[in-house]
Amino acid sequence: LGARRGALAVLLFLALVALGLPLLAGGRGGLGAFATPSVGFLIGFPVAAFVTGLIVERWRAGLASVAAVASLVGGVVVLYAFGVVGMSLMLDKSIPQAALLVTAFIPGDVIKAILAGLITAGLAKSRPSSVLSRG
Repeated sequence: LGARRGALAVLLFLALVALGLPLLAGGRGGLGAFATPSVGFLIGFPVAAFVTGLIVERWRAGLASVAAVASLVGGVVVLYAFGVVGMSLMLDKSIPQAALLVTAFIPGDVIKAILAGLITAGLAKSRPSSVLSRG
């Protein structure tokens, strides 16, 4: 979707969650979702989408590697930065303590980021117009 449209899509998703739609893990939704230790991740979603889209828009190398790197930077580094800070504040823990709470999820997220790059490249080959950030 690109930086702008990706961030706007995620903001729409968060608005729907705030309205009460059960779109989060475990069927959660509503304003209460924004008062949990995972609030940093929710706040970081649109920023992560923007950074991911911006990298794909600006970096003109092979799409598979660019999309994988963009997913790693935006979807892991940026998102975890927001998530860890949010957990630290909500749980009254230090940043290193909060970071330890999420380390188990990092290997799986790295694998998913690499898969996102490969899937994006495959999608671009079969339907080039569907990768709007490269249009």
